[in-house]
This record gives sequence, structure tokens and C-alpha cells, in this order.
Amino acid sequence: MTQTRAGRIAAIHAEAKKRILVLDGSWGVMIQTYKLPDEAYRGNRFASWPHDVKGNNDLLCLTKPEIITQIAGLYLDAGADIISTNSFTSTRISQADYGLEDAAAEISKASAALARAACDARAEKSGRPFWVAGSIGPLNRALSISPDVNDPGKRAVTFDEVYQSYREQALALNQGGADLYMIETIFDTLNAKAAIKAILDLQDEGLQPLPIWISGTITDRSGRTLSGQTVEAFWNSIRHAKPFAVGLNCALGADLMRPYIAELARVADTLISAHPNAGLPNEFGAYDETPHQTCAHLHEWAASGLTNILGGCCGTTPDHIRHIAEAVKGMKPRSVPERPRAMRLSGLEPFELAA
Repeated sequence: MTQTRAGRIAAIHAEAKKRILVLDGSWGVMIQTYKLPDEAYRGNRFASWPHDVKGNNDLLCLTKPEIITQIAGLYLDAGADIISTNSFTSTRISQADYGLEDAAAEISKASAALARAACDARAEKSGRPFWVAGSIGPLNRALSISPDVNDPGKRAVTFDEVYQSYREQALALNQGGADLYMIETIFDTLNAKAAIKAILDLQDEGLQPLPIWISGTITDRSGRTLSGQTVEAFWNSIRHAKPFAVGLNCALGADLMRPYIAELARVADTLISAHPNAGLPNEFGAYDETPHQTCAHLHEWAASGLTNILGGCCGTTPDHIRHIAEAVKGMKPRSVPERPRAMRLSGLEPFELAA
């Protein structure tokens, strides 16, 4: 099956009206199963690199691309419609931890190309499209939070630096063949707004527009992001991007995430996504929630009309995704509501003034 990117984008809008779409699961947990030594991360190209690179999973897009292709295939076998790129930390700012700032764009582009090839190969066999979501992660520095408890006004990075880092990544993901931008695991909304601006500016300059998918993170039972916003305030902050989908991922398991997904489904006039962790980590940092337990929660969300896209985050495997895909097969997606016209603003709390 040969289809242009414009055709695939039209197709995902059409499919989302008919059924619940399925995203893949955790890349990190799957990469860990290979038990790779430092030498595997380095490959031939970075054999003498002066920095430690073990654990830099995104670098494997360059040094062990066959592993990334295998993992994408496992998630496609499990029933995923959408494969996320292995580019969660492929920004100049995040790759600075490994001294690989100058390789960040190349990694992002390669991650998209590998996912694109895996999806295209599956499309040829099945006769239907599969989609690549370019993963744009949250960075290891925040614009809204001080790195020094004794200096609340201190920042480790500027807005322009975050903007330029995300701009470089978005361009590379687009060039590599992504169908969507997925700004995910957002704990600082200002970081996300820098990513949104970078994407919209690139589009204004002539780059092919791609749908934007935005996924925040509620860090604990307070129901707020790490930078302090409630779910509705977060939505008000990013609604101007007119995202294809908005959702929540990471931090919480499905049982604790449900009320915040329900709140987002109430206020957002776009598709709702959710890819929770496999429960909360145990004392060893591992995730114990079984595929059956995860899919039971997500099936209930679907039955309650809360979601349009479902998948998994930390601790989830192809088996989790298989259970989710089977559980929601044939179920109706959430209907996007029409909200009354109003002025909606946000700080840490939402503010609404009816028209």
C-alpha cells in the first residue's frame, strides 16, 4: 500500500471518527530487555566517545537501528495503529548530558525514518495505513521551575534555548517521515508552549503542517502538573494550538489517572488520548500491573465514552498493547463535544468568562 503523508493524515482523521486508535507502549522497558552493554550503545561510530552513553536509548537509532525496528514490529504485531518515534530525549538540550548535542537532529530524523519504514512495511502487507507520531519529550530543564530551592527566580535555561532545541527536533522529525508531532509527558506547560511555537513557526515558514498531539502529566493525587496547573488550566493554556488530540500520560497508573482523563474529556473540544503507566513503580522501580489489569481500566474508559486514543507508557509492553487493542476493538470512540463560546484563560487555575 503506497500512500502520501497527506493521505495518511486524512486517513487518521477519518479513522478517529470511526474507532478508538491504539498507540504503542513503552520503548524504555523493551530496550531494557536487550541488556545492552555500553559498547552496544556506542557502536563503531562512537566507540571512542569521551562521555558515557549507556542508557542513551535514543542513540540506538544510529548505533543499533535493527533493535528499534524489531521493537516497532512487536508493537505493530500487538495491534498498535500508531508507532511513536524513539526520540524522547533527542533534543540538543537533553543530549548535552552525553556531549551529543550536535547529533540530536540526526537521531530525531533517524528515529522517524525507522518508524516510518516499519509502518510502511506493515501497510504493504495489511492494505491499511499505520502512523508515526514524532515523540517530543519534556527536556531535563524547566522554564517554570528553579533548579535551586534557595533561588526561586533562577532558571537553568531560557525560552529561546528551549524554542531552538524543539525547533531543530520538530524539523528533523518532519524530514524523517513523521505523520504527527506528539509533545508528550509535559510537566511544565511553558516548555510545551515553546515546542508549540517552534512547530507553528516552521509551518508558517512553509514546512508541511502535521497534526499536533499534546499529552500532559499529572504528577500526583493533587491533580496538577509539576508546574502547578490543573487539567482544565493546562488545556486552556495550549488550546490555541488547535491540537489533533490532547491527553495525559506517565506518572500515574490508569486507576489514579481516570478522574483527570474524565475532566479533560469534559473540557476539551478535540480528541482525547491516554497512555498511562502499568501502575505505580514498586520499591525496585519496576512496574507490576499486568496487561489484563491495565486493559480492564482502559476498557472501562472506552465504555464510558472518555477516550479516542489509548496506549501505554512506562512499564507497558507489547502484551499490554495487545490486551488494550483487543479490549477496545469495535467500541465507539468518544464524541468530541461542542463547548459554548467563552473567554477561557489560565494561570494555575482556569478562568472562564461566558460570552
